[in-house]
Amino acid sequence: MNSILENIDTIRRNRGYSQEYLAMQIGMKQAGFSLIMSGERELKYSTLLQIANVLQMSVIDLITFPDKYVMAKGNGTSTEAVLQIKLDSDKKDQILNIVFGEQIAELLKSR
Repeated sequence: MNSILENIDTIRRNRGYSQEYLAMQIGMKQAGFSLIMSGERELKYSTLLQIANVLQMSVIDLITFPDKYVMAKGNGTSTEAVLQIKLDSDKKDQILNIVFGEQIAELLKSR
């Protein structure tokens, strides 16, 4: 739990937010927030979720900080896989129908 609290504190400081500001944004007093951050009061998941929302992060990214648990969409990487199977003509038509449905399979056959 301490690493989560340390992550919250690091991110809060990096963004230039005071404890008072963050506490106000999640609907608590600074004293209560300070008790959570010092470990004297339990950090509930609902509070963690509110903190993550204010910091504009997912809870999992807040927990795994500075690493991102899930890479953000549009990170410029893509993967393409090609599967090639040799089939007899009649089997090919059956597979196309199964994979793409009859209408699209008919379009593919005409090519």
